[in-house]
Amino acid sequence: MAPEYRYHPYAFPAGPPVPPQADALSATYRKHTQRNYTSSVVQYIQNRRSQRDAWDSQVLQPTPAAAIDMSTPATYSHNPSNSFAAKFVHSCTNYKGRASSINRVLWTPSGGRLITGSQKAEFTLWNGQSFYHELTLQAHDQAIRSMEWSYDDENWISGDDGGAIKYWTSNMNNVLVNNSAHQESVRDLSFSRTNLKFCSCSDDTTIKIWDFESVDWHPTKSLVASGGKDSVVKLWDPRTGRELCSFYDHKNWVNSVKWNQNGNWLLTASKDQVIKLYDIRAMKELESFHGHRIEVTALAWHPIHEEYFVSGSRDGSIFHWLVEHETAQVEVPNAHNSNRNNSVWDLQWHPIGHMLCSGSNDRTTKFWCRNRPGDKYNINVNQSFGVLNSAFAGQMTCNAPIPFHEVPPTLTLATRKEGTTIPGVGTAI
Repeated sequence: MAPEYRYHPYAFPAGPPVPPQADALSATYRKHTQRNYTSSVVQYIQNRRSQRDAWDSQVLQPTPAAAIDMSTPATYSHNPSNSFAAKFVHSCTNYKGRASSINRVLWTPSGGRLITGSQKAEFTLWNGQSFYHELTLQAHDQAIRSMEWSYDDENWISGDDGGAIKYWTSNMNNVLVNNSAHQESVRDLSFSRTNLKFCSCSDDTTIKIWDFESVDWHPTKSLVASGGKDSVVKLWDPRTGRELCSFYDHKNWVNSVKWNQNGNWLLTASKDQVIKLYDIRAMKELESFHGHRIEVTALAWHPIHEEYFVSGSRDGSIFHWLVEHETAQVEVPNAHNSNRNNSVWDLQWHPIGHMLCSGSNDRTTKFWCRNRPGDKYNINVNQSFGVLNSAFAGQMTCNAPIPFHEVPPTLTLATRKEGTTIPGVGTAI
């Protein structure tokens, strides 16, 4: 294969060069040529046999030429800063006349496509590699508020403002409908690990005693977490319906609750602009994250790095955080920016963790990827774990990057709270 066609993550288009044809035809050809943001998987498959662990992975140099060596986030499990997906890739807006607020975004289990749920009760299917529009389906009668895949990746459910819940197959065929599941908006949905049951929460006060805003089923146990307008986070036993524990640390409406994949941490976001982390083994708050200047509306844990999560707020900003660090590692203050309300309603990671998707009230669906080595960084990067990212290294006023060498995370100067120990991560430094 000729060198100019070599397959790699970012630097070259996913296809042959544009042929020297008529101007109109050439313009059309270029319009549909897209860069490949998923070929790092090929690099991972090629190298994983020769790598005993993450420390055998090749060190990325802070130069554009190193983009060909980028692999998936699983390769850099020792360094979550290499997975900060804060570089804007593409913005998708449905065709004119149907544009509306994007309330939910959901990757398919394979990562090949993205499903969005809109204020006009439509599902829109986007290609996850070239980002073009594939399908629009009138799925509900009222605005879609929640969507969730089952753990076996065969089925998924959705809920709307009218209280209806619909059950879908993987090919988007509607097989079950319950139009009276709730009397008001269905705010969140979550499957149990066995896929035999799922839970839902709503704005109504007739079925449930408390008015919930967010709910999430524990990844391995029979335990459900919920948050609501009463600013209380509660843990429930779904077998008996009994309340097990309550946390009263938030000062305002709880917008989102998310279990970590390790099953020990529960993350909550509130209208009081604070994100809180709880450890259910100790049944207490471990850490609070301050940085947003307005209410936090969305949360998402990274699928590979258990200490890494992102948050979105009503002003359209997206922040990237690491557990045990008080400040955000990366801040994207105008991730969604328009004359309308810029609220980030949902955040979803690609299944392999190399790309982030955000849905907003500004009627756009945006994709974010990792920075290439040597890229100039035009957003806020705080000095903590993020300094280990080779994409951020050597960024001075001159054009020549400084040589960069990765060091073990234990040598990092972090903003971790002195004297504290976070279970699952280690002792304070």
